[in-house]
Amino acid sequence: MTNHWNDLANADCILAIGGNPAENHPAAFGHITVAQERGGKLISVDPRFTRTSAKADLYAPLRSGTDIAFIGGMIKYILDDIEKNPANYNLTYITEYTNAAYLVNAGFKGPAELEGLFSGYVGAANETDATKRRYDKATWQYQLDDKGIAKKDKTLKDPSCVFQLLKKHFSRYTPEKVNSICGTPKDLFLEVCKTYAETGKPGKAGTIIYAMGTTQHTNGAENIRAYSILQLLLANIGVAGGGINAARGESNVQGSTDYALLFDTLPGYLGMIQDVDTSLAKYLERLTPKNNDPKSANWLQNYPKYITSLLKAWYGDAAKKENDFGFHSLPKLEAGKNYSWIAMFEEMAAGKIKGMLCWGQNPAVGGANTNMERDALGKLDWLVASDLWQTETMNFWKRPGVDPTKINTEVFVLPALGSFEKEGSITNSGRWMQWRYKAAKGPGDAEDDLWMVNKLMLKLKELYAKEGGPNADAITKMDWNYGDPPDVHKVAKEINGYDLATGKLMAGFAALKDDGTTSCGNWIYSASYTEDGNMSARRDPTPDQFNVGLYPKWAWSWPVNRRIIYNRASVDLNGEPWDKEHPVIKWNPTKGGTGGWDGDVVDGNYPPMAIDPEKTKYPFIMTAEGAARFFAQGMTDGPMPEFYEPWESPIDNPMSKQQNNPIFRIWRPAEQGKPDKFPIVCTTYRVCEHWQAGQMTRNLPWVVEMMPEPFIEISEELAQEKGIANGEKVVVESARGSVKMVAVVTKRFKPFQMNGKVVHEIGMPWHWGYTGLSTGDSANQLTPHVGDANTMIPEYKAFLVNVRKA
Repeated sequence: MTNHWNDLANADCILAIGGNPAENHPAAFGHITVAQERGGKLISVDPRFTRTSAKADLYAPLRSGTDIAFIGGMIKYILDDIEKNPANYNLTYITEYTNAAYLVNAGFKGPAELEGLFSGYVGAANETDATKRRYDKATWQYQLDDKGIAKKDKTLKDPSCVFQLLKKHFSRYTPEKVNSICGTPKDLFLEVCKTYAETGKPGKAGTIIYAMGTTQHTNGAENIRAYSILQLLLANIGVAGGGINAARGESNVQGSTDYALLFDTLPGYLGMIQDVDTSLAKYLERLTPKNNDPKSANWLQNYPKYITSLLKAWYGDAAKKENDFGFHSLPKLEAGKNYSWIAMFEEMAAGKIKGMLCWGQNPAVGGANTNMERDALGKLDWLVASDLWQTETMNFWKRPGVDPTKINTEVFVLPALGSFEKEGSITNSGRWMQWRYKAAKGPGDAEDDLWMVNKLMLKLKELYAKEGGPNADAITKMDWNYGDPPDVHKVAKEINGYDLATGKLMAGFAALKDDGTTSCGNWIYSASYTEDGNMSARRDPTPDQFNVGLYPKWAWSWPVNRRIIYNRASVDLNGEPWDKEHPVIKWNPTKGGTGGWDGDVVDGNYPPMAIDPEKTKYPFIMTAEGAARFFAQGMTDGPMPEFYEPWESPIDNPMSKQQNNPIFRIWRPAEQGKPDKFPIVCTTYRVCEHWQAGQMTRNLPWVVEMMPEPFIEISEELAQEKGIANGEKVVVESARGSVKMVAVVTKRFKPFQMNGKVVHEIGMPWHWGYTGLSTGDSANQLTPHVGDANTMIPEYKAFLVNVRKA
């Protein structure tokens, strides 16, 4: 989240798209209710009329997988309205704080000219091998002056400036086109546009809340890029009540990604090392951004300090300048190779992966194409699975329809403690790191994850010291001194970092160095555990200076306890808040004698642009150019979001001849369902009563009583067409498999009327499997092995099926 849950109460309008916070985040939804009580509007955009829709002021349906078309239409509405009513929008924000004025290479061409593609595409349109489908981004770059600084046209009139390219790109996203793609009625769509566009007025704020309904698509990352463009046009980033806010599916998803859960990152979102990085210097040359504009803070130019301090945290005294601080001990990815979830299971199925440590997850229910992934587990030599209850993953070898004697995988089960039975921290969607004490003793032999990892690592160090082995120093030289049993506070302090010259805890990442005299296990968490104590354990409800719900002494928020990211964009060039009623920060000319900021921890402690033009820096300090990006060259599939149909779609793409995202990942092209056999769109979701893959809730009898078995939701119209009655068992089939569930015939789904074509959609929760008090088929037996072009997240939310009475 750029903002945080409490801050939602400051919003004048909340756009919930790709998520259902009333059902999946019911406690957090209270802040939305407060916003509505204060006069704010809630818009729910979803294929299904959800619990959030029931609380919304305005509900608009859209077909799953068509977010870019919907948001693209909103962007066009606003761009057109800016021309007609410029006073209703914050043009200073757009011109000064974004890259709208930047000039792009004159050779750049977009989908309007190239039938759905951007200039530089390499590869055949029907190519399935991702290594042969890519973009050469030479024409996507900025025009530079003789000092190497991006050229700008602040009149926003130059045909090569980003603002004009944006207008040209989204000019095709008309309300009629939105209807033909999304199935959203035109008058309803325009009402959504008008309502949300009102947050573009200075002093107003709108926020977007999204969840897995946004990300789990072949264009999921571009969905969020579209949200970013919409919010920047409305000056809604950096302000109270604004932002783009992910409603995470777990209480610590944010924390886990901060700590390198993803295959391509190290802690703090530093890039993973690749085989082309033959030295620390080569790694830094590849990843450290460069920019010649003196007004750009280009904060990530500090990359050398962060990676060196991380290496010192890991290897201690063994990390020295002469050995690149232990850099060569770390594993390296093969450049260009995919190590994502789907790729991992495909390699497992091919017999290339021999063992798996599976901590607190249940891929036999939660993985895409679960029939295939369950089979892949049978190709392992060994599997270690840790959880609170027996799971489908632990029991895959004895699942229904399988002969256990033919599966050779040795399974080790480690009983785990629940979150209330151990001490430590979680980091929520709003980046708040909150310390939890141990509330209860766990059952039997159950232990916490840290205990398990610690035991494993101590034994590995012992064995490698005794027996040696390939790259043994990577294990034996590691600075692993947390005790046995381990002290979680020692881990938290190592993450915060030390001044190694004094032995004191770091006060923040600004003091980290690249010479080996500081250590830090995760640079964005530096300042979380200082000489003043454990900041995340604080529980002081004192309001912030401006009383806008920041609560700066409650827990701790990365980075450096900043509650709203990019908050210098919340003020004008003189440091005065755009929103006088809900200021985040404000320039105080008398503070400290020379002036300073009041309010939230400021995002880069630089003076306002008009107050001190020499010392000031642009507000978006994490981009190399210091400006927020309407046009983003870092994306693999285009610098601006373009609509493509999901891999499986009931219609041809009405926007262009390019049916699917040209860069997305396909693993099993032969398993593509076609609309002649599978004419119905299907999506998956969660219910309030069950948690993720179900192992924590399907073993609780009172929860099972509330939600006893899996079901599909089907519209009254489709049920009548298929002869299905409410409560009857039905079979749902895709090109990957079939499931049998109870039919819930409901008004929550309606057929989509798209330019005269009727498209049906059904939905089903995915929490079930074959282990526990409540069992049933998983919806993921139907989902495909295709992934987003940028993140490789599977496309769980839009695929084709057929339905029949069982």
